Parts: sequence; C-alpha cells; structure tokens
Amino acid sequence: MTSAPERATDVLTTAREQVLERGEGLSEAQVLEALRVPDERLPDLLALAHEVRMRWCGPEVEVEGIISLKTGGCPEDCHFCSQSGRFPTPVRSAWLDIPGLVKAARQTKETGATEFCIVAAVRGPDKRLLSQVREGIKAIREDGNDIQIACSLGMLTQEQVDELVEMGVHRYNHNLETARSHFPEVVTTHTWEERWETLLMIREAGMEVCCGGIIGMGETVEQRAEFAAQLAELGPDECTMNFLIPQPGTPYEHYEVVEGKDALRTVAAFRLAMPRALLRFSGGRELTFGDFGTKQGMLGGINAIIVGNYLTNLGRPAEVDLEMLTELKMPVKALSDSL
Repeated sequence: MTSAPERATDVLTTAREQVLERGEGLSEAQVLEALRVPDERLPDLLALAHEVRMRWCGPEVEVEGIISLKTGGCPEDCHFCSQSGRFPTPVRSAWLDIPGLVKAARQTKETGATEFCIVAAVRGPDKRLLSQVREGIKAIREDGNDIQIACSLGMLTQEQVDELVEMGVHRYNHNLETARSHFPEVVTTHTWEERWETLLMIREAGMEVCCGGIIGMGETVEQRAEFAAQLAELGPDECTMNFLIPQPGTPYEHYEVVEGKDALRTVAAFRLAMPRALLRFSGGRELTFGDFGTKQGMLGGINAIIVGNYLTNLGRPAEVDLEMLTELKMPVKALSDSL
C-alpha cells in the first residue's frame, strides 16, 4: 500500500507530464489525488500549478470590477446568498441608477481593469432589467469608456441571450456553484441542469463563458474533484474561485471558513484540471487567505482577480491588489490586448 507522500509524488509526476507538457487537464480521479496532497507537498503542488499557468496562460493577470445593478430581493433560495428574499438577512432590495453605473464603470477603468461586470440578484432578467442593462451599456460607451462589459443576470432564454449579444456583452457569468451531486443541498428552487443549459446557450451564441462556484458549502473533497471535472467538461473561458463567506441570516451563517491550506490545494487542483482557463480569485479570498495566502494563490495557479468591493461584502482597495501584482512582477492585462 502506497503512503500519502508517495501518492503525492505520483500525481505530481503525472501532472507535470500530462498538464504542463501536453496541456491536458487532470481527470476527476487525478484531481482528487491532488486535493489529497499532504501538507509537506503542498508547496510542490502550488509550484507546479504556477508553472502550468505560466506555460499555458502567460504572466498577465486580468483585473475586473463588478457592480450590482439590482441588489437583494431575489426569489431563489441559494443557501449561501444574502441577497435571497427568502432569508432574514440585512440586505434589502435596491436598484442602481444609470449615472451610478457609469461612474462605477469609469472608476473600474481607472484602476487598469479590462472587465466590468454588471450583476443582478434575479432568477433571470425581465424586460425592465434588460432595458436598464441596455441603457447602462449605451451610457458607458457615450462616456467614452471602452472597457469590456460582462453580465451576470441569472438564467436566460435564447431570446435574452441573443439580445445580450446584440448589446455587445463580451462575457457572461453564470456559476454552477458546486458539484452536480451536491447542488440540491445548496439550492432547491432551480436545478443544476437549468444553469448548465444557460451556459451552453451562451457559448453557442459566441459570448465568453465565465463559470465557477463556491468552495466550503459542506461539499466533500470527492465532490470538489467532481466539480472541477464538470467545469473542465464545460471548458469555461474564465472560472471564478469563490470561498464561502458565512452570511448572517442565511442557512450557512454558522459554517466554518475553509482552511487556508485546503483552499490553496483547491486552487492548484482546479488549475491542473483547467490549464488554459482564466482562474479568478473572487469572493471570500480576503477572509480565507489573508494577504500571505492571497500571494500564495497568485503563485499557485491564479491569473485573474476581482478588485474593490464585491456585491454585498467589502473587498480590498484596488490599489492594494495592484501593488501586490507589481510586487509579484505580474503585469496587468492591457485593454488593447483584450479587444
């Protein structure tokens, strides 16, 4: 029977040849082995994930800002979300006006970000919301801002997908959130398959696909490996790496924060499953990693970050993250290179 260090050596050796040299992501079983790498081999796992990132993605980091156009009052029961109208959270329903949206886009562009994501807490967009998105994009362009526009507006119909393409939306975010086998424990008001169908329509329409999820919602390590494999099957252009923030009033308010080492293993394993994707540090990194762990993650496979605040949680000031990237000698992806 092989020991844990021996198994770690096996998966790292395999990943070096399979992922680093050939660009082929790890399988579900192989991801599981990576997620079980013992603490003493974690630096080796992170170093390999960084090599993979540099080989298949390069040194640049894509910086993005996000803004909530419609906050709170969502009819869905996503157990992690403070914007659900079904839970007694402090978040109340609110809409952002168009001048506010334009200002946020301008401030995001000034940080050096190339991507600005308009988010709404909804099951899916109605005519009012799509009209505001259209008006907002038009106003951002009239402001002379050429930043790329992404949206995250929930599940879509084909007609809505086509409308967003016509508006010039560059990328659409719709997270699967967790492994298919665990999803019914997290959300009961819609299915994993409904989300998957939206993602397929987005890709077919020519928009870039942004899809990831949240780690730390009671899933097993086996389900984390399952999730990585399902994301790899989808092949998103961008994968968001969120870590649970236990939100007051939600069913997960008393869940423990993911341990830093487990979070780093997950980052590295997801990189080895998806060698060519943008892997973006998103919500929860400040709470899960702190400054030191964030730098380890940037050197363990991450090549994109959200700067500034999140939807209902404060993030780090953009200048702090940009200083970190300078310290790590990681250039920010230029807008001209993104278009």
